Amino acid sequence: MEPESPQHESPGATSLESTGLSHAWRALRHRNFRLFFGGQSISLIGTWMTRVATSWLVYRLTKSSLLLGTVGFAGQIPTFLLAPFAGVIVDRIDRRKVLVWTQTLAMVQSLLLAWLTLSRRITIAEILILSAFQGVINAFDMPGRQSFMIRMVEDRADLSNGIAINSSMVNAARLIGPSLAGMLIAITNEGWCFFIDGVSYIAVIASLLMMRLSPESFEHHGATMVQQLREGWVYVAESLPIRSILLLFALISLMGWPFMVLMPIFAAQVLHGGPHTLGFLMGAVGVGSLASALSLVVRKSVRGLTRVIPTGAFVFGVGLVGFGLSHSQWLSMVLMLLTGFGMMQGVTSSNTILQTLVDEKMRGRVMSYYTMAFVGMAPFGSLLAGAMAHAIGAPRTVMVSGVACIVGGLWFVSQLGPIRRDMRPIYERLGIMPRKPSAVEESPLGEAAES
Repeated sequence: MEPESPQHESPGATSLESTGLSHAWRALRHRNFRLFFGGQSISLIGTWMTRVATSWLVYRLTKSSLLLGTVGFAGQIPTFLLAPFAGVIVDRIDRRKVLVWTQTLAMVQSLLLAWLTLSRRITIAEILILSAFQGVINAFDMPGRQSFMIRMVEDRADLSNGIAINSSMVNAARLIGPSLAGMLIAITNEGWCFFIDGVSYIAVIASLLMMRLSPESFEHHGATMVQQLREGWVYVAESLPIRSILLLFALISLMGWPFMVLMPIFAAQVLHGGPHTLGFLMGAVGVGSLASALSLVVRKSVRGLTRVIPTGAFVFGVGLVGFGLSHSQWLSMVLMLLTGFGMMQGVTSSNTILQTLVDEKMRGRVMSYYTMAFVGMAPFGSLLAGAMAHAIGAPRTVMVSGVACIVGGLWFVSQLGPIRRDMRPIYERLGIMPRKPSAVEESPLGEAAES
C-alpha cells in the first residue's frame, strides 16, 4: 500500500483555493464525498429522531427500564452476530450496491414503524421485531459505509479529514434530530418522527446513485467465506494497535454506551420532565459530540491520535459518573456535553487510526470487527444496563458504567508504548512519519515515536 502525495488531485476534486474551502474542510473537494455529505446530513437527522422516538415510545407503553434494555438488545444483537460475515461480503461485492440496499431497507423499516404507530396498532412485540430487522440492516450498512469512505475520498491524505467531517455531520444531526423529536412527540406522537426518518432516506439513496466511481477490484481468488473470515480474524488478532483499539471500544460499548437507553428514565424520573427534557439531554450530547468532532476536523495529521483515545475514555467516564450524581436539569445537560465530547473524541480517533492502518483488501473485514466492538457489544450492554437499573436504579448504573470506562482508558495508556512501536513502520511507509535512525525508532515513548 503505497503512500499518496498530499498534493495528489483526485478525480472529481477541485482545488481548495478555487472552492474557497479552508484546510479543515479539504475532504469536501471530492465530488463523491460532497454528495455523501449532503445526502447523509438530511438522513441522519431522521435517524436520530427515530432513536429518541423509539426510546420514548417503549417507555410510554411499558414504563419499564428492563424493556428499554431489551429493545436495545433486540436492535443490536443481529449486528454482533452478523457483522463478521457482512465484512466478508463487503470485501467481495460493490460497496455502493450494499449501501443502496441497506438504505432502502432501512427506509421500509421506518415507514412500517410510522404506519403502525400512527394507526395506533403498535405493540412492544412489533417494536422488538422491527428493531431486530434494523439490527440486521446495520450489520451490513456499518462496515459497508466505513469501507466506502476510501472510495469517496480518493486521496488518502484527506481520509482522516473525511472521517472527522463525517463525525461532525453525525453529531450535528444528533444535535438537531433529538430536539426536533422531543418537540414533535410533545405536540403529536412518535409516529411522525418515524415517517420523517423514512422519507429522509431518499436523500442518501439519491446521493449514492449520483456518484461517479471507478470499478472496484476484488481479490478473494476463489477463497471461501469461511477462509476469508478466518483471514480477517487472524489479521485483527495479530495487530496489537488494531486489537487494542477494538478491545477498548468493546468495553466502552458494553459498559458506557448503554447509558443512552436509560435516558427516558433520567428525563422522567430523575429530572421530572417529559419528552422535551429527553430531547434537551440528547441534544446536549450532540453539542458536545459536535464540538469534539470539529476539534478533530482541524487536525492536519493522524499523528498523536493514540493519546486522544484514552483521554476520550477518561472524559466520557467522568461525565457519566457526574451525570449519575446530578438531580439538576442544567447540570445534567452540562455533564451530557462533557460525555458527548469524550465519547466522540475516542470514536473518531479510533476510526481514523484503523482506517489508516488497515490493508485495503482487509478493509471490510476489519471494519466489521469495528462494528462488532462499537455496536455489536451494545446489545449486551443494553440488557445489562436495563437489568442493573431495575436492580440498583439508573443513576447508580450510569456511575458504574463511568468507572468502567475510566479503567479501560488506564489500561489503554499502559499499552501505548508497544502500540506506537508497531504503528511506526506503517506510518513511515505511508509517508505520515519521516524515517528515523533505528536507535530513535526503538524509543517508542520518545517524541519521534509519537503516533
